[in-house]
Order: sequence, then structure tokens, then C-alpha cells
Amino acid sequence: MTDLVPTSPDLTFVLGGARSGKSAFAEGLAVQSGLPVTYLATAAVSDEPEMRARIAHHRASRPAHWETVEVGRDLAGALRDTAREGHCVLVDCLPLWLAGWLCPPDDHPDGPADDTQWQGVVDTLAATLVSLPGKIVVVSNEIGLGVIPMGSVTRRYVDELGRLNQRVAALAPHVRFVVAGLPMAVKG
Repeated sequence: MTDLVPTSPDLTFVLGGARSGKSAFAEGLAVQSGLPVTYLATAAVSDEPEMRARIAHHRASRPAHWETVEVGRDLAGALRDTAREGHCVLVDCLPLWLAGWLCPPDDHPDGPADDTQWQGVVDTLAATLVSLPGKIVVVSNEIGLGVIPMGSVTRRYVDELGRLNQRVAALAPHVRFVVAGLPMAVKG
């Protein structure tokens, strides 16, 4: 007998590869909801010109009236603070949030999470997602379709993102996979 996994009433999980159109699709879902939107940005702003340009591109693509919150490591807390009935929260994206936990900048006071700490963080996120009011859209990359990466740090990152994606997909009544800008229904 399989355990029943509680699902969030209005959670859509959007997956895709790099530059697949997943963020644009997720933003479209938020717009189509007709609700006020809070965008939870998980990217750490760095001094790297390429990363600053990516963040600027994402900011320019969003409606100016959306509230943006930079979440850092506390995604579950940011979700609890912003989710409410009659509101849409868009999280973009889980891979950058994971990187903040497993591969933080050298000057981060806590350093990378160990396996026990990371599992606790994922458990907290899962418990939070199934308890939230309102509409929630979560974006993540599907990076497990390629070769097995070289190096233990990269393999751990790919493994943990795969496990995280599976956990969120199990909680979401709606899962979409975006390829070349085209969304496909995976669940719901």
C-alpha cells in the first residue's frame, strides 16, 4: 500500500530546462489568475555581470506592479509571510534556492548545509507548501536528463534537486513541463 501524499489545494509546479520558457509560462499563470502577485526571487544578487544581467532580464519581464521579495535561504518563511487567500505567490526558482544552501558564497556565515540540515529544510518547505492559502506557482529546472556530472559537489546538487523536484511534484495537484516554450501537462 502506498502512503497518500497530501497535496496543496492550488499549487502548480512548473519544470523545464534552461531557457525552456518555464519562467514565462509561470508568469503567465500568475497573470491569468487575475490575482495580486508576489514574486519570491531566490537568486542571490552577485557582482558577476552575467548574473546581474539575468536578474535584470527577469525583473524587466515581470509586471511592474508585482511585489518582489528576495528570499535568501528562508523560502518557507517567505511563503508563510506572503501567501493568503485571493493572492498568487510565484517562486522562481528552486535550483537557485538550493544553490544557496549547498553552494553558498564563500563569505556566507553558515556555509553549505549538511545532509541532516538540508533534509530538515526540505521537510519544512513540504509542510509549508501543503498548508498555504491562495494560489502558489513554483518553478524549477529539470537538470537530470543529461549525463552524470563529474565531481561530488555537482553530483550532490543534481541528486538533491532531483529529490526536491520529486517531493514538490508529489505535493502539487498540477505539474507542467515546458519544452521550447510549450507546456505539457504532467499531472492534473
